[in-house]
Amino acid sequence: MPTRIRQLSCAGLVAAVLAAMAVLLAPATPAAAHNSLQAVNPAQDARLSTPPTQITLKFLQKLDPAFTTIVLSDAGQQKVPTSEPTVAGATGTVTISQPLANGNYTVAYRVVSADGHPVQGSYSFTVADPAASAPTASAAPSVAASAAGNGAASPASVSPAASSRRSDGSGQMLLVTGGIALVAVVAGAVLVLRRRRATS
Repeated sequence: MPTRIRQLSCAGLVAAVLAAMAVLLAPATPAAAHNSLQAVNPAQDARLSTPPTQITLKFLQKLDPAFTTIVLSDAGQQKVPTSEPTVAGATGTVTISQPLANGNYTVAYRVVSADGHPVQGSYSFTVADPAASAPTASAAPSVAASAAGNGAASPASVSPAASSRRSDGSGQMLLVTGGIALVAVVAGAVLVLRRRRATS
């Protein structure tokens, strides 16, 4: 009888140890996890050819509408006008009040989940609209007209001066070449005379 009691107590001890290990090694359940950002639109580091009209942040748990802040800033850290955040469950959304120009933008957020845990952070995206960055067709003529009105030289008035500079340069080159040739002739004559004197 005592042997059987010892066997039962050992079996109970082993079961208790296994149960404790299972509790310690078991992963935390989603309910115990803190809130975190799951998805964003526009995406982080996205390069957009069309400016977005809304910023949407989706979290793991429901948000408290009274403590949800989403702020959009431009490259100069100036706040871009948006609507107040609209909260639907775990998703917060703001509508951008005006079209975004090309450039880098930062979304900063601070939210409080239903369990009272605050979460904050930021991420960036870029607007690169080819249509917005391309110059208009009327810009070039207007710039040329304003330059002419300010007395700037037109290509037609510049070309004669440039051609005269080129002709002056070519004339100087001819003079230099002629001088070198003359010096060479004189030097040759001197050498001939010296040889004749040496032989005589």
